[in-house]
Amino acid sequence: MKLLAIDCAASLCAACVYDADAGIELGREVLDLGKGHAEHLMAVIEAALKAGGVGYRGLDAIAVSVGPGSFTGLRVGVSTVRGLALALKIPAIGVTTLEALAAEAAAAFPGRAVLAALDAGREEIHAALYDEALVLTYGPAVATLPEATAMALDASAALAGTAAPQIAQAAGRMLDTGPVAATADIATYARLAAAKRPSERPKPLYLRGADAKPQAGFILPRKDRDPHKRGSGEKES
Repeated sequence: MKLLAIDCAASLCAACVYDADAGIELGREVLDLGKGHAEHLMAVIEAALKAGGVGYRGLDAIAVSVGPGSFTGLRVGVSTVRGLALALKIPAIGVTTLEALAAEAAAAFPGRAVLAALDAGREEIHAALYDEALVLTYGPAVATLPEATAMALDASAALAGTAAPQIAQAAGRMLDTGPVAATADIATYARLAAAKRPSERPKPLYLRGADAKPQAGFILPRKDRDPHKRGSGEKES
């Protein structure tokens, strides 16, 4: 099975082609954009396909990082994958950023529970706890720093994600730490997706609402029509 995986959850715009039967990556393209995923994603996908020697019709499945992550980036990635999957009539598979980060930490510290945690700002942490077999036991959910620290200590967990340094500092001692990043390597998403059974269509995992909201000061007041006033073209019966 040949699978295309894409990731727009953080600053990277990444895609890779993965041969699940052989367990090898065939080709990739990764840009560190920060913003502007919508303008570059299709070119990144086409570059990865070319590097892997595979065309769209040679794909058997397509995978995407579903978050938590950038609100806009997740929408771009998930909508693109759902559109391609529909057009190509192949399954679409979602993988969370937290499970991908946890998988990388588990590879570095085998046989350990892993707490994947992302610094979400506003004193919030987006966290998920996985046991020694990488089975999800908590989350994904919003946690405070004390809550995340207590989970890590209680489970003797290795850490992964951008909030890992905060948790280690709050714990007051050294904790084993995997990738301190907002997202995992694109091949990790491909490998995890290849092991999943497609179910419902992927959708973005938002653990809090969008930051961009209408400003009340710019909302125009509603003009309700006065029933006692009639336009010049109206006549009484």
